[in-house]
Amino acid sequence: MHPLYTEHCGLSEAEIRRNNSDLAELFSLYLNLMPNAIDNEMVSELAQSCHISRAEAYAQYLAAMAGLDAGGRDRSFFRYWLAPAIHELDPTAYTSDPYFKSIKILPDTRGKWALKTECLRPLEAFVCNDFVITPDRRMIPQIGFFNEEYPFPAVLENGREWMTLQPNEMVTTYPAIRAAHGRVATFGLGLGYFAYHAAEKENVESVTVVDVSPQVIDLFQTHILPQFPHKEKIKLVCEDAFSFADKRLDGNFDFVFADIWHDAGDGKELYLKMKAYEKKHPLIDFTFWLEDTIKCYLDETLW
Repeated sequence: MHPLYTEHCGLSEAEIRRNNSDLAELFSLYLNLMPNAIDNEMVSELAQSCHISRAEAYAQYLAAMAGLDAGGRDRSFFRYWLAPAIHELDPTAYTSDPYFKSIKILPDTRGKWALKTECLRPLEAFVCNDFVITPDRRMIPQIGFFNEEYPFPAVLENGREWMTLQPNEMVTTYPAIRAAHGRVATFGLGLGYFAYHAAEKENVESVTVVDVSPQVIDLFQTHILPQFPHKEKIKLVCEDAFSFADKRLDGNFDFVFADIWHDAGDGKELYLKMKAYEKKHPLIDFTFWLEDTIKCYLDETLW
């Protein structure tokens, strides 16, 4: 954990909320408009000349691009918000994942859906985990970068990434994988990352994957499922998640993982709708992708 997560910033509640919003806006603009604006030569030169970490050098460049005075009027914002959000990561922590190592992706399309390999460039910024909420209520996005290229499989809808094996989507699925047991249902297929790992567990009897798109299911059945070590545990159902939950949850499953939203920002309503099934089925253990971050979006005291 970054040491500044536990240190109190000394600002008022209103100032903390304002800085939370400002940081989220800064990263939204950077990630969407120019995630490759900072390169390796810039970061290495600044880190060496100033005897600072590469992550801090990256944060310094980002602050300068945003017009911040990191050593003056914006010092608290830089120290307690921006700098702790930036992390240089080791790609082998993700490429050593069993799914990543064993599943080979062949490019193919079905209607508006495409299966392909994409790539993060060296120093390209990306979201790498859920928000961190500090004891003093700072909301810190987690932004990572690699020092080398990072190729990753992806499923795209009309050219828009729907599910990938970027670090954020892997790390934020780990809690559901660890908790999965018994007869598992998962809403949302994507690349089948959760289904792969759940099926590998000895205490998982079966994994029923529910997805509304026959094209996504076809791509998965054709290229990915045959590579699963325990494909016999996997059952695919082409149906709307809520329709399935209305009719087929009771008495048939021990564990549910819901992952039917693109990201935390557009997942709030779907999350709340799916969360209602948790109360209807108290004997089933439910988990929800990106739940911690979605809760941040729903918590108006943070913004």
